[in-house]
Amino acid sequence: MPDDAFNEQFLYLTTIGRKSGRERAIEIWFVELDRRLYVLAEHGYTAHWVQNVLASPGVKIRLGTSEWNATGQVLDPAQDGELYASVRQLAREKYGWGDGLPVEFRLEHN
Repeated sequence: MPDDAFNEQFLYLTTIGRKSGRERAIEIWFVELDRRLYVLAEHGYTAHWVQNVLASPGVKIRLGTSEWNATGQVLDPAQDGELYASVRQLAREKYGWGDGLPVEFRLEHN
């Protein structure tokens, strides 16, 4: 991944609908840490895209002009405490907001 891709303001996340089985794409803010991407769900577990990731963690991510397959995982505040807090702080620094539920995306090498 080109390092300048991390400077983008948002990414496009495509999940598979847990009920429909269809692709669902959203544009959303993200942060990067250790070459992994993190997205904060403002509405936590009630966000449809989070529910889709929980049902089917394989997603597509488009960042700038590049696209990757990735695997999503919701962070747990108890189990992933330090990372959870770090991701939220990075979002506060980048966007001025960081109160959502962090979801990690590990990019696969295409």
